[in-house]
Amino acid sequence: MSANDQPGTGAPLRWLVLVSVFPVEDAAGRMRLLRTLEGLGCAVMREGVFLLPDTPGNRSSFQRLADHISRAKGDAWMFPVNVESTQQAKQFRAMFDRSGRYAELIKTIEGLKAGFGVSDPTALSQVLAKQRREFETISVLDFFVSPLRQRAERALSEMEESVRKLMFPGNGNGDEAGAGKPPTRSKKQYFRRAWATRTPLFVDRLASAWLIRRFIDPEATLLWLDKRQACPATAVGFGFEGASFANSSTRVTYEELLAAFRLERNAGLVKIGKLVHALDAGNRQVPEAAGVETLLAGARHRATNEDELLRESERTFDLLYEAYYELPQVAKGKE
Repeated sequence: MSANDQPGTGAPLRWLVLVSVFPVEDAAGRMRLLRTLEGLGCAVMREGVFLLPDTPGNRSSFQRLADHISRAKGDAWMFPVNVESTQQAKQFRAMFDRSGRYAELIKTIEGLKAGFGVSDPTALSQVLAKQRREFETISVLDFFVSPLRQRAERALSEMEESVRKLMFPGNGNGDEAGAGKPPTRSKKQYFRRAWATRTPLFVDRLASAWLIRRFIDPEATLLWLDKRQACPATAVGFGFEGASFANSSTRVTYEELLAAFRLERNAGLVKIGKLVHALDAGNRQVPEAAGVETLLAGARHRATNEDELLRESERTFDLLYEAYYELPQVAKGKE
């Protein structure tokens, strides 16, 4: 890639500079602006001057910020900048090096090995889910693809597989399905699969998709089908009539997934199941129901497509799980 190449393409590399002056008296607004800029992955050139690679998405984000600053009685200017000097291009690119964040992520992931045989596997899975979200966040802002990105992704995938083995030690061996219980689903059969459900995405489908990604198949590919589309033969359907996992006479799809993958021993997931069941049935008497319904409605307003809606909704279910999760009881006599 030459000094003028756009990341991931052969197009000339241009940069965007945002110069902003926020009202001094609006400290809270200034902090919100800084958090937004940090979330975009901006490099700080000096106070009030921020840098991003010139891409359509970044240009749109900077323009929206400039408009917001103007409405808040501040001033903002956005400038496209061409870099002809190879040395200057290297300096700019170095401001976006995510290697340090990847290295910290790898260290955290590898540190989970210390909990094998000690911590509840579901607790390890919860921590690992946070690391998966962290990896996704770093990757989105990794404009020039750090050499550590692939290593971090490999470490994450290997640890997810190890934790799955702890959670489902007997899967695929035919020794877990007891009399009168639903058959345990094979780890191999339901790992790295395409999972498909229909739109629109209501609470049960969103919760089921979250459950699949967090506890069943972290490397799942999710497909959103409209009512006219047939479910692909290679995909695992959920949340609609005729799917592999669907509502029964007594349980919503989320609860069917809990039972099928032996996740009913996880009290936090079971509590979420009761909430999902209540919302799906139109029962607003569950204390948290109204609040969760409002958060999901907000997610629908923010999202422009199903993938964004799921990402927004996952935050709500992650917080619910953290609130509901019960730490294992410590044996008497132990600190």
